Amino acid sequence: MILVIDDDIAVRTSLLLLLRDAGLAATGAETPEEALATIEKDRPALILLDLNFSIETSGGEGMEVLQHIKRIDPAVPVVLITGWGSIELAVQGMKLGASDFINKPWNNAHLLQSVNTLLDLQGKSSAQRSRKQLDKAYNFTNIVGEDPQVLNILETIGRVAATEASILIMGESGTGKELIAEAVHQNSLRRNKPFIKVNLGGISTSLFESEMFGHVRGAFTDARFDRAGRFESANKGTIFLDEIGDLDAGSQVKLLRVLQDRTYEVLGSSRTKTVDVRVVCATNKDLAAMVRNGTFREDLLYRINLITITLPALRNRQKDIPLLVDFFIRNLKNVYNRPELAVSKSAARWLQQLPLPGNIRQLKNLVERSILVSSKNVLEISDFESQLDLSPGRAREGYNNVTLEEMEIEMIKRALANHKNNIAKAAAALGLTRSALYRRLEKFTIPYDEAED
Repeated sequence: MILVIDDDIAVRTSLLLLLRDAGLAATGAETPEEALATIEKDRPALILLDLNFSIETSGGEGMEVLQHIKRIDPAVPVVLITGWGSIELAVQGMKLGASDFINKPWNNAHLLQSVNTLLDLQGKSSAQRSRKQLDKAYNFTNIVGEDPQVLNILETIGRVAATEASILIMGESGTGKELIAEAVHQNSLRRNKPFIKVNLGGISTSLFESEMFGHVRGAFTDARFDRAGRFESANKGTIFLDEIGDLDAGSQVKLLRVLQDRTYEVLGSSRTKTVDVRVVCATNKDLAAMVRNGTFREDLLYRINLITITLPALRNRQKDIPLLVDFFIRNLKNVYNRPELAVSKSAARWLQQLPLPGNIRQLKNLVERSILVSSKNVLEISDFESQLDLSPGRAREGYNNVTLEEMEIEMIKRALANHKNNIAKAAAALGLTRSALYRRLEKFTIPYDEAED
């Protein structure tokens, strides 16, 4: 049962009709006293709480009610109903234990999405399973690891993927945040819809609105054609906002609106558009510290992190290093058409002891560079050691002018050639999803004639 607490009979009735029409049992309470008595007696599964119960609009009464609710039932999800003028108060409410906040006037679909997500999360089991059990239940094809921290993360993904919960992925550079975001999408109900990745750190402030929301012809000097933005491209699917900690203050405000209301305006047009999208964000920065020093909006942080997943550094899961190396080698055998490729046991143990501050990305680059430089089928410690002290962007000894980006392009071209332009097979050989390979083909402008699967 859902409890709606609001002294306005019109608002209360509207919310109750909306919930009941969606097949959800719901009841209302007009006063804080009536609400608390209902909670004591019936223990609702979720509560919608307005912040004001009198002419006074400070929201203080709602905060008091929230604190009383959390003393009675700390686990019950509470969604605050608030106006734009009360956003700061809503953030305070999140600190006191509220699960979400909805703006007035609310969007019915967005409100129901929030309610259903929180109800789903309440009902999920968090029992620990083995990697084999998790792989039977979910699609984690490209995520390698059996460390307990990794298993907990996979368990969390499995638990929340089918909901609409916003997810924030934290972790150092190179820990695999994009793979986790793709796993969320692949295990969600949106898996057959678009997965759109946006590197926010690579979008200038002046182009933010055009990139994210699109523009119409003539919106600015070089706008010769209408262009769809990233949110429109992601409609019905998932949008992955990478490097969200790099977003400037002005762009944070513009992003907050679309995340709160699921509405936006195309640059150069006054018409408001609505978007249905799952939001997954990632950063290697400490957003809480950025909030404290005023460089990241607190209300935006609460909007994006209903669920937070923190990825461990590779140095904290060293037992997974041989598994990762084996995974890379198996893929690279196909890419380079070297079926006898292997790593000696002593080299595998040696790799396991490396600090690898660049994490999985550094390990993968080290393995790839070593294969490119060595003509041996079985790689030894010396093969890796000769490449370890290279700068991140360069290889040596015959590869002095080859960047890692150029190596990646070469690998993609070889994989396509080896698999006769079959995208599914080439992507599998590279350890990528089809969508990830398509993005790289577009990014590097690699020509190809796609073969039939």
